Amino acid sequence: MSASLPASNPTDTPTSRKLRNNLHLSTADATTFNVMVGLGETYFPAFALALGKGDRISGLIATVPMLAGALLQLVAMRAVPKLGSYRRWVVLCATVQALSFIPLAVAAFKGSIPTFLLFLAAAVYWGAGQATVPVWNTWVEALIPSKIRAPYFACRTRLSQFGMLVGVIGGGLALHWGRESGIELTVFGVILLLAGLARFGSSRCLSAQTDVPFSRQPFIREVNPVTGKRDPILTKSNKRLLRYVFLMQGGVYLSGPFFTAYMREHLHMSYFDYVVLISSAFAARIVVLSYLGSFAHRYGAHRLLWVGAIGIMPLPAMWLVSSNFYFLLALQIVGGMFWAAHELAMMLLFIDAIPRHSRMNVLSLYNLGNSAAMATGTIIGAEMLRMWGEIPSTYLTLFAVSSLIRIGALGLLKRVPSEHAGAVVQPPFAIPRPHSLRPSNSNTRSTERRELCVANEAAP
Repeated sequence: MSASLPASNPTDTPTSRKLRNNLHLSTADATTFNVMVGLGETYFPAFALALGKGDRISGLIATVPMLAGALLQLVAMRAVPKLGSYRRWVVLCATVQALSFIPLAVAAFKGSIPTFLLFLAAAVYWGAGQATVPVWNTWVEALIPSKIRAPYFACRTRLSQFGMLVGVIGGGLALHWGRESGIELTVFGVILLLAGLARFGSSRCLSAQTDVPFSRQPFIREVNPVTGKRDPILTKSNKRLLRYVFLMQGGVYLSGPFFTAYMREHLHMSYFDYVVLISSAFAARIVVLSYLGSFAHRYGAHRLLWVGAIGIMPLPAMWLVSSNFYFLLALQIVGGMFWAAHELAMMLLFIDAIPRHSRMNVLSLYNLGNSAAMATGTIIGAEMLRMWGEIPSTYLTLFAVSSLIRIGALGLLKRVPSEHAGAVVQPPFAIPRPHSLRPSNSNTRSTERRELCVANEAAP
């Protein structure tokens, strides 16, 4: 299926041509965006290591600057009304994100950069990127008709994932060659510039799409006909779900950002082996997602969440078993499948809990809490490395503790009622876009899972 109007529409009116153009541009935006992620963001930790920043900085650079993005999303709620346009804000932020690669590329060519400037550039990257999410979600929901939204986004996401895979594999192979040739940092500079160009292309696609009138989205709550009181935006069961999410994310990011340093610095893994591990988890996600969508449709998102949560629980601890490459490859493939189940279930459950009229506001606040949980986990992991030393035994301890926290999170998940099981969409399913790839946890950032948020509104 092409990302265009349904074949059943026999007319070719100006309105239909405009819609078709918007669909093609949106697909191009998603694809070039994912190329940027594959080439740039995926290799941020490895870039910090290549600059000689050490294991802790390589982990912190992957998550701590995300707090800037979460905070900037709150600014968006005030800035968008002043601009009077969703498109202007999204294009502005996308362009700033593209420009954030320039100081990183300059640092690569020079071979050095002060640590605070590295964090500042990363903060601009995350800040500009995440600030687009709730605004884009609101804009595109008005841009694309609900009757074609689900099949369109299912197709759009599959095409954009190819861009992600091209970026990850291309960047990894280039860095492998650069390392062998003694020009690793020069290659980093080139791929970072290419990542910035890809995001700039994405911003041009966004700017060419049709704008829609801005509509203010206050926190509106429905009046309960029984009690006569306004219902809360999030119910008690939804709050329990959020507690589980935040604890799980903290546990995941206690170890997740440091797998790159462990593999590159202590297992002495080549870029080629590194990219094979990352790509295998990503490929496993793509293969299994369509089956997981059918599972969620048949058995409910709540049961799918349990499958994913139990599956990802032992993953980091399994790194204590063996460092054999083929064992880790099998672990990545299995982990990719279970992470796909967990992420799909979380999106189906959480989006069902967000009132449409308050989506931009609630998503911004959720992303703030989510980013804070990830940053907290990363900071604790970095502190453990500082206290106990950046040695293999400390990393293995981090991996074991991460699994223990995930076990504890299951206790919170038990308190989430199974009434959420109805929070599924009808096929065809839109697949959430991976925002970044992590060895072992294969985690994606929920702040940018835009496609499924929108496609869920198209469910009959």
